Amino acid sequence: MQKVLLIEADVAAGEDMLTAAAGLGLETYVATHEELYERYRPELRTKVTGTAFTDFAAPEKALDDLETFCRARGIDGIVAVWEFLSPLATRLAARLGLPGHLPERADHCRNKRLMAEAFAAHGVPAPRTVSAADPQGLAQRIEESGWDYPLVVKPAENAASIGVSVVRSAQELPDAARLAQHQTHKYPHGIALDTTLLAQEYVDGDEFSVETVLFGGAVHHLVITEKFTTAGTSRAELGHTVPAELAPNVRASVYAATGRALAALGLRDGLAHTEVKVDGHGHPKVIEVGARPPGDHIMRLVHDALGIDVARAYLQTTLGRRPDVTPRREAAAAIRFITAPRAGTLRGVGALPQGEHVVATSVTKAPGDEVGDPQDNMGRIGHVMLRADSAAEVNKAAVEAMGSLTVELANER
Repeated sequence: MQKVLLIEADVAAGEDMLTAAAGLGLETYVATHEELYERYRPELRTKVTGTAFTDFAAPEKALDDLETFCRARGIDGIVAVWEFLSPLATRLAARLGLPGHLPERADHCRNKRLMAEAFAAHGVPAPRTVSAADPQGLAQRIEESGWDYPLVVKPAENAASIGVSVVRSAQELPDAARLAQHQTHKYPHGIALDTTLLAQEYVDGDEFSVETVLFGGAVHHLVITEKFTTAGTSRAELGHTVPAELAPNVRASVYAATGRALAALGLRDGLAHTEVKVDGHGHPKVIEVGARPPGDHIMRLVHDALGIDVARAYLQTTLGRRPDVTPRREAAAAIRFITAPRAGTLRGVGALPQGEHVVATSVTKAPGDEVGDPQDNMGRIGHVMLRADSAAEVNKAAVEAMGSLTVELANER
């Protein structure tokens, strides 16, 4: 029986990965912190064969600890489940001689400053980027570049749209910088984040992501996901639809740009989740790449729409097996996130949608809980999942579903 190590399974994709591992008949171990494992949900713990406890806040020690564990247990595959630990997973796989990505570019897949440098060096179509340690330095770099506003300001290392702002004038830079540098360590493991500030050219257009499986350097693009985001100064994600409806030439351009980005980052065996914007002329720009499973239940959307088990394919690549990426149906699936109109105390969520296209609803906050505004992806209070025969049909159903529900705050009358 083959054995895999999942590096932090207590995240959105964790249950999918554990379920897929059980379906493949694998012995599944998880690397985490001992105190955090005590808080794992029962449905996760029942699928775990054993645990490797370490301190991810000390990355070199964690690498040594996990190498010792893997050699003692005879681990056959290393799986990065939480994106903040994808560089650790890459280095660990390389040390063990197991399938994975190029270790010398491990940090480029997580640090957006290094990623932008790799994109520029390899001619990837991407927004131009400058960086600085503080807002004064960033303002100077922007002025030297001769760029016009709006621009996007973001931290070098974070996720879920945390710290990201669309800045429309130099006067807005200090506030955007404070937001970008607000989080210095990543909960719950205390991982230190690079707080370098980035400014990028703003790309006006529609947003998508490309879901990809890589095996031995061969690229298998599964699907393009349509993304729905907030407007204004933030870009929190409000929902996704699989597959995106795109003209064939635009789809080919998106796939081509994505392939160049993956090559620039040295991705070889595993998954990639690539965020792309397409302007009004159909020209793509790669925003960033994650060397890990997509979040937000996108793996379930791909399965519902196309019949491809992304988690299973990922595990197959980490074990050196050819992944099963054959579509088994042509349908469409969507998720839309429930958010509050502003920060406050939740009174309740009413009129959750039902109907032939609604396959699941979930509310993760209870009355009395404090909720944030939808400035980033952490402000969500639930979701609705839908399925239909086409993207147009599922998007229409999603609009109707979200229009029917209500979110009440305690101070509303």
